[in-house]
Amino acid sequence: MIRKLILTAALLALAGTAQAAGDPMAGRDKSQTCQACHGADGNNDNPMYPKLAGQYESYLLRALLDYKSGDRNNAIMAGMVAGLSEQDMADLAAYYARQKGLFNTVPD
Repeated sequence: MIRKLILTAALLALAGTAQAAGDPMAGRDKSQTCQACHGADGNNDNPMYPKLAGQYESYLLRALLDYKSGDRNNAIMAGMVAGLSEQDMADLAAYYARQKGLFNTVPD
């Protein structure tokens, strides 16, 4: 009985940490605001802003979540993510990760 209870608790804890799958098409639609600094596809040439295209999806999502929680400190990004849901952030991460860029070479 105790073994079942521990197993159930462990499964519930794991389920609570699962991230929503990002939808790159929805992310593209949500990326309008991001384009001002990061460029249309996440490849802005201005070194003042990070390139998002081709970054790992998990990295992009973690960065957005950290900006929202305050674990990552940037006043501009904190304001940008304030109104985003976790699904919005997952969608944006999925979109930018699939763009030709830093760590991938998506065929033309």
